[in-house]
Formats: sequence, structure tokens, C-alpha cells
Amino acid sequence: MSKKPLILGIESSCDETAASLITENEQGIPVVLSNIISSQVEIHKEFGGVVPELAARSHIEKIDWIVKKAIDKSGRKIDDIDAIASTAGPGLIVCLSVGLSFGKAFANALNKPFIAVNHLEGHALSPKLNSKLNYPYLLLLISGGHTQFLNVQKLGKYKRLGTTIDDALGEAFDKTAKLLGIEFPGGPQIEILAKKGNPDRYDLPKPIFNKGGCNLSFAGLKTAILRISKNIKSDQEKFDLAASFQKTVLEILYKKTKIAFGEFEKQNNLKQKIFVVAGGVAANKDIRTMLNNLCNEENYQSVFPPVELCGDNAAMIAMVGLEKFKLKQFNNLDHPAKPRWALDEDAVFLKGAGVKL
Repeated sequence: MSKKPLILGIESSCDETAASLITENEQGIPVVLSNIISSQVEIHKEFGGVVPELAARSHIEKIDWIVKKAIDKSGRKIDDIDAIASTAGPGLIVCLSVGLSFGKAFANALNKPFIAVNHLEGHALSPKLNSKLNYPYLLLLISGGHTQFLNVQKLGKYKRLGTTIDDALGEAFDKTAKLLGIEFPGGPQIEILAKKGNPDRYDLPKPIFNKGGCNLSFAGLKTAILRISKNIKSDQEKFDLAASFQKTVLEILYKKTKIAFGEFEKQNNLKQKIFVVAGGVAANKDIRTMLNNLCNEENYQSVFPPVELCGDNAAMIAMVGLEKFKLKQFNNLDHPAKPRWALDEDAVFLKGAGVKL
């Protein structure tokens, strides 16, 4: 039995310090041996958002311990590791630099290959951690820093079909939560509050709903929430606004995803229609349900990563590292951190295309 590659993944693009070891079984299916994530929610809560300098300091303090814990939990030894993969972008540069520098130093000390990973590519391939996923597939990446539709043709080949022209969807969730008085990170709480409210109470705007192809916009929606929230006087009104916001988001995603289906089909000769949803907002159950129903209507196979792999994590970084290792796609130790790094580098740069805020 041939030895299967063992990859260490390191993630520090924003406010999670994470490390993971993965390998694969005899069938070539990835196996996650460990996936350790240290959140910084308590550090940033009082500021209502991530403070880059504090995030970087926390990464520096924790990364050695997190990597050691990931190795210990995997049941493997340091010398068993075949390559080190670290997130190199996009993200907060002071945060990226911590994990990237650690990964380079670790690879150099072990004399093992180093692989610089695009964080977005980690999300794009994350469903491969729990399913046998074939190319091509349509990806909807929805998180705090990214909202875009991508035609994923193979490893390293991506074509952007649409993106947000302003705010990312996760950012809109978090800002709405903040306006409703919910502590950071409040985005996931919107779904809970919405269940108590009347989704038809407020008629909220749907920017570029009838134009722009499958591009999206959430800034106008966020502005409307700001205006209405100033006049809220009861909990029920708060619940109703949360429900109306979520309903509006679902309507936007339904229409734009349907348009993206059409664009995806034009670009590919498809034997199978596959739709992948990844990123932190993919954990929202109502969004999952709506998109599953749409896939049933349009004869698409819907694929979601496990909820615990929707947010930032190192298993998805190690997953990309594993794919690149098998193709011997390694990087030099002088590879820079890239705060902006779009998957489709031929696409016109827009805010939601490759930058985490």
C-alpha cells in the first residue's frame, strides 16, 4: 500500500487561527485527521468588528500552540508531514503574514514543499472534503468578505460569472445585526430572530434586481435597514425587520442564482449540473433550503460543505494543498501575502471579488 500524502494546512486570513492535517484514503477521498480552530470573537466583540492589529497579535500568540494541537490530534508525527500549505490571501495583510510566515518557516525547517493557497480556492474546494465532486461546477461563495458566482472548471481554472458590486452578503448580515443591537458577530442571529417576525412587515429594496446579470448589490438594502432601525420601538418590530431582511435576501439569491445557472450552462457542455454553495453564510438553514429547492426545480445537484467547514478553517486550505501537492505545484518561500487575490484574475476587480474586509 503506497503512502498517502499528509498535508498541514494553516489559516490566519482574518480572525480565526486554524491548523489542520489531512490525507486521503485508497479511493483518493480526502480524510480530515484534525481541524483545530481558535476564534477571536471575545477579543473583537466590544469593538463591533475585527480589529486587524488585535487579530494579528492573537494569531502570533496562538499559532504555535494551534499547529502543535493539530499535529497531536492527528495521531501523526511531524516527520510524517509531506507539505505545508498556508493561506497567502486574500485577507487582512497583518493577519495573513502571521500564518504565511509560520508556514514558510515550518516548511524550511522540515525541508518540505511549501504551498501558498488562495483562501477563496479553499472555499471553492471545501465540498471535496465530504463528497466525490466532479468538475465543472457552479460555485456560489457567500461569506463576510465575498459574494460571487464562479464557474469552477478545474483546479486553478475559475471564471467569475457575477459578484457583489459593493457589500458582501455576510457583511450585510453582520451590519443588520449591529443595527438591531445584536453583539458581534451577529449575522447568524438574524436567522433566529427572523423566525419570530413577519417577513412582509417591511418592503425593502432589492438593488440591481432586474439588471446586471448575476451581479449583486447589498449596500442599498443595508441603508434601508439603517433608516428603518432608527424608528424601531419594540422587540416585535426588530423581529419583523430581521424577517423582512432575510426574506429579501432569499428573493435576491433566488433570482440571481437562476440567472447564474443560465450563464453556467452556456459556458459548459454539461453531463451533470452541479451547484456548490460555500462560505460562512452557507450555514444559514433558510438559504440552504431555498437553494436546495431551486436546484430541484432546475435539475441541479446541490452540494454544501458540512456546517463546521462553511466558515474559515484550515482543512479547506490543506485540501487545496493536497490537490496541488499531487500535481507538484509548489511555491518559493518568498511568495508574498496578497490582501487582494481574485480567483479569476482576468475579471475586472470589484470589491467583492477577492478582498476580505
